[in-house]
Amino acid sequence: MLALVTGALLLLVTACGGGDDAGGKGGAGRAEDTSASQAVVTVAPKDGADSVATSGALKVSADQGKLTTVKVFDPKGAEVEGKISADGASWTPGQHLAAATKYKVHAIAKDSKGRESAKDTTFTTLVPQNTFIGQYTPEDGSTVGVGMPVSIHFTRGITDPAAVENAIKVTAEPSVPIEGHWFGNDRLDFRPEEYWAAGTKVTVKLNLDGVEGRPGVYGKQAKTISFTIGRKQVSTVDASTHRMKVVRDDQQIKDIPISAGAPATTTYNGQMVISEKLKVTRMNGDTVGFGGEYDIKDVPHAMRLSTSGTFIHGNYWGASSIFGSTNTSHGCVGLQDVRGAWSKKTSAAWFFDNSLIGDVVVVKNSNDKTIQPDNGLNGWNMSWSEWTK
Repeated sequence: MLALVTGALLLLVTACGGGDDAGGKGGAGRAEDTSASQAVVTVAPKDGADSVATSGALKVSADQGKLTTVKVFDPKGAEVEGKISADGASWTPGQHLAAATKYKVHAIAKDSKGRESAKDTTFTTLVPQNTFIGQYTPEDGSTVGVGMPVSIHFTRGITDPAAVENAIKVTAEPSVPIEGHWFGNDRLDFRPEEYWAAGTKVTVKLNLDGVEGRPGVYGKQAKTISFTIGRKQVSTVDASTHRMKVVRDDQQIKDIPISAGAPATTTYNGQMVISEKLKVTRMNGDTVGFGGEYDIKDVPHAMRLSTSGTFIHGNYWGASSIFGSTNTSHGCVGLQDVRGAWSKKTSAAWFFDNSLIGDVVVVKNSNDKTIQPDNGLNGWNMSWSEWTK
C-alpha cells in the first residue's frame, strides 16, 4: 500500500514539475505573435499589367520593413538579375527585360518583429512594332586569326549606344580586358589591347531582346556565339622591297615576292585583317572608283583586307618578273599565280591555303596614308587610348 501511494506522489510531482518548466520557464510568458506583419510590399507595374516597358518600369519596394527575397522569372524559369538596396527598401533589376514576355514576381519583406509579408504578381512586356538585330562576325564555332575583332553591324542606327553596349558581353579564356568601340551609329567592334593570344576561347553574349536602341525600336536578339583563336600569323608586306615575310608563332616561315600598288594607285599602309577568302572572284574597277580601268572576272586566291576593295590576291596576268621588283597594281597586293587557281605550287596558292580569316597583313613603306580603322576589320590602327575613350 505504501508503494502505491509513493508512486502516485511521484507521478504528481513529475506532472507538476514538467508543466512548471514548460510554462514558467519557457513559453507561457512569450506566446507566439500571430498578428499580421506591418511590412508592405509594393510591385510596379501593377498585377496583370500589359505593354510594360522593358527598362525602367519594374520596381519592388518595402514600407515599414525590409525586403529579404525578390525573384523575377520569365516563362522558361530564367531569373532576372537584380539587387536589393543596402537599406532593404527597394530592389531594381540589373538588366533590361525581354520584349513580349510574361514575368512573375515573388517578393518577401520582414517588419521589425521578423514577421513576413509576401506579394506575387505578373505582368507582360510590350510587343515592339520596330526592331533591330546585330549582324556579327566572326561566325559561331569558327577558328580565326589573332587579329579578328568581334564586329557587330546593327540593322538600325543606334541612338542609345550605352544601352546596346551594356547588353553585349565579350569574354575570353584566358581572360584579357576587352573593350568596345563605336564606328558611327550602327557598328560596334570589340578587341583587346594587343592581338589575341593563340588558343584563346572567345564568347559573345548578345542580350539585345528588349533593348530600346532608338526611340520605339527594340532589339529582338538573344544569342551566344563563340570562336577560337588559332595559331598566330602576321605577314608584313614591304612595298619598297616588294616582298612579304610571313611570321607564324614568332618564326618566319616564308618570304614571298609581291607587287603592291603602282605609284599612282598606291596600297594603304597599316595593319589589315583578312575578312574574306575567295578562291576565284571578279574584280571590276567600277565598284571601287576606278571606272573601266579593269574588269577581271577570275581573280584567283583573293583575300579581302578592306571594305573599299583592298585585297591580297593571285595575279596571273602580270609577267613573272614584276614580283619582287616593281609595284603595278591598283592598290592591292599581288602574288604570282595561275589562271583558274588550279596549281598548289604558286605563291598565291600557298598563302591562301596557309591563311585564316582574322590573320593580320601589315603593309609598310608604301607612299600612301594609313588605312582608316573602320575600313574593314582594321581597328588595330587605333591606339588603345583612342579605342577606349
